Amino acid sequence: MLHKTRGIVLNYIRYRETSIIVKIYTEDFGIQSYIVNGVRSAKSKTNRIALFQPLTLLDLVVYHKNKEQTIHRLSEVKCSLPFRSLPFDFIKSSIALFVTEMLVKTLREEEANQPLFHFLMEGIIYLEEADQHFENFHLQFLAKYAFYLGFGAETVYEMEQQLKENLYPYALDAPTREVTQNFILMPFDYPVLLDRQRRGQLLDTLIFYFKIHLEGLGEIKSLDVLRELMR
Repeated sequence: MLHKTRGIVLNYIRYRETSIIVKIYTEDFGIQSYIVNGVRSAKSKTNRIALFQPLTLLDLVVYHKNKEQTIHRLSEVKCSLPFRSLPFDFIKSSIALFVTEMLVKTLREEEANQPLFHFLMEGIIYLEEADQHFENFHLQFLAKYAFYLGFGAETVYEMEQQLKENLYPYALDAPTREVTQNFILMPFDYPVLLDRQRRGQLLDTLIFYFKIHLEGLGEIKSLDVLRELMR
């Protein structure tokens, strides 16, 4: 049966000689895997594989037979927002790499969750279109994303209590506490100033906070690249 839905690409793996299996977070079905044939063929007349780069926003027509089926097929696919800056700006692309890895490691939704889907779309569109004050996006994203995973703190004090209970060895100073409260409550385009040292410390704090609640989060490989570019 054919269904129209929107989707956010998470990643893909190669399948056989010319195909891929792409994992997409969809608006109507949660996380789903789709097989796409022929996109890696030298005979392909279009660069369709570019549609399946991480965080690409898609309009989809998909085949879904039943819930037991683990891999589905795409009937139609179209990019709803061609990226003009995100893949080409080193800071943005490193942030996007980190956000993608966090989504792959933490998203488990196999049912529709429209508030979460709309939050992710809003964040990706903001990162693509922002021309300034986006260097803290990954921190804002984590502070807000935690709510959709079920463990978001409503105040910095609440977060600090949980960190203390789990023996986190560092405390946030007053400026970082204020910034973190803004990250929790304010929209992505709310301008926040944070120096590099505090940005790095807050990133470590938020990662620790996520690990408190997500057993098995493990190593985040994109962190080294992100830290290097943020120096």
